Order: sequence, then C-alpha cells, then structure tokens
Amino acid sequence: MASPVVKLPNQIFDYFLVLDFEATCDKAVAPVPQEIIEFPVIKIDARTMEPIASFHEYVLPTVHPQLSPFCTNLTGIIQDMVDNQPPLEEVLKLFHSWMEKEVLNQPNARFIFVTCGDWDLAKMLPGQAQHFGIELPSYFQQWINVKDSFSETIGRSPRGLQSILAGLGIQHTGRAHSGIDDCKNIVNIMRGLAERGHVFHPSDQVKEPNSVKVNKRK
Repeated sequence: MASPVVKLPNQIFDYFLVLDFEATCDKAVAPVPQEIIEFPVIKIDARTMEPIASFHEYVLPTVHPQLSPFCTNLTGIIQDMVDNQPPLEEVLKLFHSWMEKEVLNQPNARFIFVTCGDWDLAKMLPGQAQHFGIELPSYFQQWINVKDSFSETIGRSPRGLQSILAGLGIQHTGRAHSGIDDCKNIVNIMRGLAERGHVFHPSDQVKEPNSVKVNKRK
C-alpha cells in the first residue's frame, strides 16, 4: 500500500543550498589557520524538498598542505584527494560560476544556505578568508541553522547532526564527517522537518566577519 502524500508548506525561499565544510584538524592542537579541504553544496527545490543539483570540490590547504592522520581518520579525506586540487580562492570562483549556471545570481533569486551549526559560515569561511585576504560574496552572510529549525519544530535543543536524525526517526547514511554525506543527511532532515509543517527562516548572519575564531562544533 502506497504511503500517503504529505502536503509540504509553502516556503519563503525558492531554493536551499545545503553546505557542510570539512577542514584541516589535529587531535592535540588545531592548525592555525584551519583550512577548508572539502566544499560540498546540495541545491534543494523548496517546493518539493528534493535535491536538484550539487557542487562538490576538494580544496588544497596551502599553509599546512599535509593532512594529519587524525584529520584523515575523522573525515575520510586522504592526501591524494587534496593534492593538486585548487586552493580556496579558486574553488570560490568555481562555486560562483556554478551559482551563475544555476541562475542563483539574479536579483529575484530567493535562496539561502543551510548548515548544521553556525561554524561553517560564521567562523570557518570568514576566518580563512580573513587570513588570506579573500573578499567573500555577500550571499555567504546569511544562513539557516537546522539545529534551530529542529528546536522550533520539536521543542528541544539537539546536540548535533546525529541527535537531530534520531529525534526525527531518520537513519544516518554515509560516513560521519564526510562533507558531502553530511549534506545528504541535512537534506533528509530538512525534508523531515518540512513534512512536519516547518517553514524555514534565517537563523543568523555574519555581522562582523573579521572578528572570528575558528573552531569547529557540529
């Protein structure tokens, strides 16, 4: 017997861009600066809550180009996956070209990034951009934190991605701390919240992008 069709609420955005960076790290002391090594984004149609496009690049760290064993064990990213890849500044240009191809650079395009936590866009990206003197597009300054969306819908604060999935009865898929797999899990979370009637609103924005301390919490 077919499952009943769930009517999804109208959203205030046309598209959601689910993003989850992975960055250089070590067990004892985090490298300074931390550098993004995986840059994945999944585009969701807000009418159906289904993915319709994606962007995925590995990124060459330039200050600490050698990944630590701890970082590889945590993220599954091995040295060969970042060697000979473009640095962040070039990946940002590739991403902007992807945004243009997806017609997201138009004045009437209603889209917003979605993250699990504020680390990716409040700290990691602006922190690395500040270190290298990279000017970021304004579209990175606002996002939805699905932790907030979960709290508004379910009525309790989650610890992280795994606890959100468990709270919604959704099976985790892929590898933990793989950026692209985390994005896929966030997509499933968003669909689960929308099926419960949630309308997504911006959670936060970068107010002082040059005043950041980079330390990941997910």
